[in-house]
Amino acid sequence: MIRALCLIGGLTGAAGLSQYPEFSQQYMQRLGGQVDELTRQVKDFDDTALADGLGREEMLEAMAATPLVESQVELWRRTFARHARLSENLMILREATPIERLTLPHRMADAATVQAVWADFTPAMPLSVAGAASAGTGFLGGWAALAALMALITLPFKRSKPPKRKEAKRREPALKMDPPVARPTLVAETPSHLPRLAGVQR
Repeated sequence: MIRALCLIGGLTGAAGLSQYPEFSQQYMQRLGGQVDELTRQVKDFDDTALADGLGREEMLEAMAATPLVESQVELWRRTFARHARLSENLMILREATPIERLTLPHRMADAATVQAVWADFTPAMPLSVAGAASAGTGFLGGWAALAALMALITLPFKRSKPPKRKEAKRREPALKMDPPVARPTLVAETPSHLPRLAGVQR
């Protein structure tokens, strides 16, 4: 039963992660559009500041001192930061191979872009090497995750078995051998009462 559930988890992970190459490709396209729009906004701001003989920071300081546009300073600072972050991510993703993008999910973490891609995302059959690698990784990850979850769930129900006691080996008492009994040597004694015959040796 547990193996069947782990297999389902592995297949689910393989099916989900196999779409990562196609999703990353569509994310890059959408990200390129985001960067283009932010670049246009930043350029317009810098051109306006330059027309007044100011740099970007000087323009922001002047805006902060003007009550009518003071509230826009923080908005523009967030825009500049987002433009710099997304531009860097786009450059790294474009230079990476499809296999290398498997290790760069943190470069595709812009919430607005992810939502926009997911809304229009169409799954594709993973026929590339990157798709096969993603499917294999997803299968192993799904199997391992579900196996760990099942092990965690069933852990309280496992009864700990008492340790087996090692039975001491009984030593049989050594048999004590009785010392050998010396057999008495039978010495033929000549009866002293028999008469001795002269000239006969015994």
